[in-house]
Amino acid sequence: MDVKVDGEGWLVDRDDWSEEVAAWMAQQDGFEMNDQIMGLIKEARSMYDNDGVVPPIRKFSKAVGVDSKELYNIFKKGPMKLICKWGALPKPTGCV
Repeated sequence: MDVKVDGEGWLVDRDDWSEEVAAWMAQQDGFEMNDQIMGLIKEARSMYDNDGVVPPIRKFSKAVGVDSKELYNIFKKGPMKLICKWGALPKPTGCV
């Protein structure tokens, strides 16, 4: 895939994002993209576009109707970090 990412695999230019890029990024992290994950990414992108900030996991889980524990089951670790990474959003507050 011909997109620029930084040393941690985050897109350098948010405008390079597409569903195909998100799937490629997930694959680089050892995940298989599916409709559920893509839907979560799209919702996070929409919330960011509306509010100008990445939503905290509790607010996000409530907005999408998925318990935060289930988000951890889906992503195995740091769900908001991966959602933001694959969605070309800024790192969520608290991520190192």
